[in-house]
Amino acid sequence: MNTTTHGKRMEENRIDNPKPGFEDPSPGVDLDIADETALEDLGTEPMFINIGPTHPATHGTFRVFCKLDGERIEKAAVEIGYLHRGFEKIVETKHYTQVIPYTDRLNYCSGLVNNVGYCKAVERMLGVTITPRTEIIRVIICEIQRIMDHMICVCANLVDIGALTNFWYFFNAREKLNDLLEALTGARLTYSYTRIGGLAWDLPKGFEENVKTVMKEVPKAIKDVEGLIKKNRIFIDRTRDVGVMGADDAVSFGFTGPCLRASGVNHDLRKKKPYYHYDEFEFDVPVGERGDVYDRIFVRMEEMKQSYRIVEQALKILPGGPINIDDKNIMLPDKDRVHSSMEELINHFKLIIEGIKPPAGEIYDAIEAPNGELGFYIISDGSGKPYRIKCRPPCFYLMNGLKKLIEGHMVADIVAILAGLNIIAGELDR
Repeated sequence: MNTTTHGKRMEENRIDNPKPGFEDPSPGVDLDIADETALEDLGTEPMFINIGPTHPATHGTFRVFCKLDGERIEKAAVEIGYLHRGFEKIVETKHYTQVIPYTDRLNYCSGLVNNVGYCKAVERMLGVTITPRTEIIRVIICEIQRIMDHMICVCANLVDIGALTNFWYFFNAREKLNDLLEALTGARLTYSYTRIGGLAWDLPKGFEENVKTVMKEVPKAIKDVEGLIKKNRIFIDRTRDVGVMGADDAVSFGFTGPCLRASGVNHDLRKKKPYYHYDEFEFDVPVGERGDVYDRIFVRMEEMKQSYRIVEQALKILPGGPINIDDKNIMLPDKDRVHSSMEELINHFKLIIEGIKPPAGEIYDAIEAPNGELGFYIISDGSGKPYRIKCRPPCFYLMNGLKKLIEGHMVADIVAILAGLNIIAGELDR
């Protein structure tokens, strides 16, 4: 190469003296060779991107396919089914009691609530009433799990929009609550603690006092987090009027739980269709105004305070007595009797081999889970295995509204909106 000629060309291409009317660009850019048409068209073509289905990106394995105009979402398509475990078909091959461990894997942030919801539905089909002690124990464990579920939802939502410290405040308290449940059930995630007609075993010694001690951490953690975010300008800008869902639209999509109440609809099954003496407890139902990310976060924050009140009241009225109903067609006999009585041994074998046999028929029953209405529609043909079980997962209906919530917003807003819905893929896909 002729270095002299090459150096001359480079010198000629420099734009130390740009044409009149042009801003001086960065060095090395030759405006003479720029295609003016291309410059005009720059940024006008839409871009298509995938959000997910990688788990950390989307709080679960699902995919949001977006058409972007710059950083604004013009259109979105939501695709689910990446974590389909076949729950509803698998349980048709299991005895009614064997279904309980599968319910743990629905909303795995509050497995005990799933246990309670399923057992309550089967008990209604059997026409049995559980003991007063078991009713109150179920209330206590469900409200503890509601607090834990809301904590992980809110702290993960805040982390996603850049507020890391809040995560530690909530997770420290949540871990102490998990210690309580581990002492009760032997597990920290998949509990399988309830039984049709009762519970696997009674509360361990000192459990009530431990609950009172550990629950004191909850108001402190809530106060710490509120102090960091309630007047934080960045938090308010990222959540106010972002992902707004009006009351009519929320009802139309089938929203329930905190996301419905954040949209201004006062609906809570614990109040509207009370079970386990919820109508005798004093607690409020927090309701939002705008139906945005901000309201969804603070409705959950207020619900944790109300769950704290319920647990306090439940501990005061916790009765003694048995935890399981006295029905040989439903409850397994105690092992000491099985080892010493032929009749009890036969009863044990029949329940294990043939299972509990509800009368032929169908039923739907639901509870107020942390994410909303968790229901089970069960069809019995009179055998020991369910003919059909259909789960109504709160997440499925919340996910239906995601497209409406994110269209028109920025890509960064997807993060705040999605985490605020608290989609749990194990429950969504089942």
